[in-house]
Amino acid sequence: MSAPPQGAAEDRPLTLRRMTAADVPAVLALEHQLFPSDPWPEAFFYDELAQASPTLPVERATRKYWVAEQQDRIIAYAGMMCVLPLADVQTLAVAAEAQGQGLGGELLGLIEAESRTWGAEDLLLEVRADNPGAQRLYLRNGFEQIHLRRTYYADGGDALIMRKRLAERPAPLGPVGGTS
Repeated sequence: MSAPPQGAAEDRPLTLRRMTAADVPAVLALEHQLFPSDPWPEAFFYDELAQASPTLPVERATRKYWVAEQQDRIIAYAGMMCVLPLADVQTLAVAAEAQGQGLGGELLGLIEAESRTWGAEDLLLEVRADNPGAQRLYLRNGFEQIHLRRTYYADGGDALIMRKRLAERPAPLGPVGGTS
């Protein structure tokens, strides 16, 4: 018996779809693998999905979550919140074996497109200050660091606050009355 060809996993179809409550156990397992020092509690995922339900009226939904599935296995997930005029990347995670293949950028692109559709002017996110790989992803996709939040994470780690402008801001008006 021969070994599968190199790159065979990458050749298998990848499905991006909305996250459902049935996905939470697999997402939670991946969350614990990728973020062992500060994983989201299980209840967070269910609470977020309750605010992302496709059965909610459009004007009441404030969240949207996706999973990336390959061979019936979730290998990535992402979620956003939008309360105008801001949207926020709530989470974005890619299994270690799937990193470096563009999947994080694809999920980030979904979040950005949805944020634009909802009318957000800015897309914000927090990223660990000690995660240069994620920071590079965000910088490549047009984000800029706007703030440092000390001891943001449960383990005391700092977060960089990053922003991507999605809409041009109108120019400020000049002084009222003008000068001659």
